Amino acid sequence: MNLIKAFSDWNVGRNQKIRAEMEALGKCPDCRGKGFITTLTSLHTPTYDSIFDCPGCNGTGQFSDWNSSEQQLH
Repeated sequence: MNLIKAFSDWNVGRNQKIRAEMEALGKCPDCRGKGFITTLTSLHTPTYDSIFDCPGCNGTGQFSDWNSSEQQLH
């Protein structure tokens, strides 16, 4: 159980660090400021078939838009 808790704590800390870095840069933490998210279709040949607007920032790539959508969820 300690291993699972340690991994969970590490993951929470990592996510908080990424969020703080992206906030300082003014970028969306979900898409890292790109405004879109891609899906990898194959692990053997890296082709990206699907490109979607980021659901966190609605495709703007801005931290302020991501933060307002997060506030609406909670």
